[in-house]
Amino acid sequence: MTSDQIILFTLFALVFALLLWGRWRYDIVAFGALLAGVVLGVVETDAAFAGFGHPATLVVALVLVVSAGLVRSGAVMLITRTLVDSSRALGAHIALLGGVGAVLSAFMNNVAALALLMPVDIQTARKAGRVPGLSLMPLSFATILGGMVTLIGTPPNIIIATIREDTLGAPFSMFDFAPVGGAAAIAGLIFVALIGYRLIPVRDEASNHHETYAHYIAELTVPEESEHIGKRLAEFDAAAEQSDTAILGLARNGKRLYGRARNTLLRAGDVLVLEATPEALDEFRAALSLDFSDADREDRLSAAGEGLEVIEVVVPQEAAIVGRTAQGIGLLWRQNTILMGIARQGRRITQQVRRTEVEPGDLLLLLCPRDRAADVADWLGCLPLAERGLAVTANEKVWLAIGLFAAAVLAASVGLLYLPIALGIVVVGYVLTGILPLQGLYDHIEWPVVVLLGSMIPLGAALEASGGTELIAGSLITLTDGLPAWAILTVLMVVTMTLSDVLNNTATAIVAAPVGIQMARTLDVSPDPFLMAVAVAASAAFLTPIGHKNNTLVLGPGGYRFGDYWRMGLPLEIIVIAVSIPAILTFWPL
Repeated sequence: MTSDQIILFTLFALVFALLLWGRWRYDIVAFGALLAGVVLGVVETDAAFAGFGHPATLVVALVLVVSAGLVRSGAVMLITRTLVDSSRALGAHIALLGGVGAVLSAFMNNVAALALLMPVDIQTARKAGRVPGLSLMPLSFATILGGMVTLIGTPPNIIIATIREDTLGAPFSMFDFAPVGGAAAIAGLIFVALIGYRLIPVRDEASNHHETYAHYIAELTVPEESEHIGKRLAEFDAAAEQSDTAILGLARNGKRLYGRARNTLLRAGDVLVLEATPEALDEFRAALSLDFSDADREDRLSAAGEGLEVIEVVVPQEAAIVGRTAQGIGLLWRQNTILMGIARQGRRITQQVRRTEVEPGDLLLLLCPRDRAADVADWLGCLPLAERGLAVTANEKVWLAIGLFAAAVLAASVGLLYLPIALGIVVVGYVLTGILPLQGLYDHIEWPVVVLLGSMIPLGAALEASGGTELIAGSLITLTDGLPAWAILTVLMVVTMTLSDVLNNTATAIVAAPVGIQMARTLDVSPDPFLMAVAVAASAAFLTPIGHKNNTLVLGPGGYRFGDYWRMGLPLEIIVIAVSIPAILTFWPL
């Protein structure tokens, strides 16, 4: 063993010990290890920061931005309302969404599949009143498992097929991986949905993400040419219940209709009086394609330019708006801002919201031009509440957002575009079409995760360049000498999984596949079962957040620590091996 190999193995051991300890944040540990590698001479200075431009790092960053665009366009809401029920038991939710994720991952890149479903899962968790961390890791694992089933589901399968063509003259076909990968995926999904999620640690601080927020009395308007014109108000009850919104009544021509309002046939310009949180109100509005206000006010808002945002402010005793109405103070024509709702403790609001006199202590829900929140609050003399990332769903662009994303995934799947390029085009398209505002675009990226990946990739490359991975491969061949076929395949899968948990799964497949072929030749048997073992094992990276991009993607949103993954990942890897070995020997005999 060379001095470089000793240093690198020591560095990796220290990194994983510190990450499992959890005293310091994972990005600081990884970046410190990278700098140590440069100082000790095992990482070339000119390659030290190559990881920050690596495709894996870029894909993670771009996927998070694309996910934000899918949320803001209403695409995620569309999936949530048609597929996901927040009242469903957690295990059933994981089984359903994980199954959908696995099927999608079989026919599209599993990173893209997670990008589509991750915000759906987060929104469902919010509505169910639980932390996203209970279901995001199972969803990540499910999409990884689904990618094992087909040739295009995951990069290691493509690499294995290419190596087989170079070595044996013919590649694996699209569904050659299905018998083994499908068996492992089904067994893994059953475990994740029934047992696995129960092994994820739940921390007390996670509950802080689910505070009880104010319910506002708010109004939404039925626009001209709405498909709901002529319907009865009572027909909206199901949609209101699904979005946790209460329909209080109807206003027409500035007057509230009582008693008979539920059976009144809706007209253009009618105003629905509602009670809801800001998120629920936006979901209800987007689902039914309602307007914030009448046509004139909508036109004025549309002319505001760089998009809209929702803010919450509290009204102090000395505020300029105290004792006045939003209409009377000229909120719209002076500040291009609409008063969407009022939260008032102890008293009902019986007038139209914009004609209601504001009182000290009221909470106001305001819709204003982006980046004008501070000026509007200051002009009103109000105090902004803590920023909660409230956004206005651009539901009129939902199919545009879905179309751009689907086209990019299709182009990447058939090889027309490199996945990072395809996702980059989607991001640019979202910005140019107004789905995502330019301001705050980078706020959606989990920068600690980017630093983690950018730091670990050069260390992994240095380990491979130093011959460390070849050293492991040689030891593996020596270790398996004389063992039966099932035991040799088991050892190969265990070592490949271990490498995949440390290195990128693509690099693992490149290193482990030739080792498998050499082992088959030594035994004078078919190399196909060994290649299948490598393909499944290279994808089955469940012990760490750095072994697979999907695990890295959920690290921040799930609130996980580095040492959380092995709790569910270790038994899952054991199950994958236990199911795959018999399947390989059955469908790909020696």
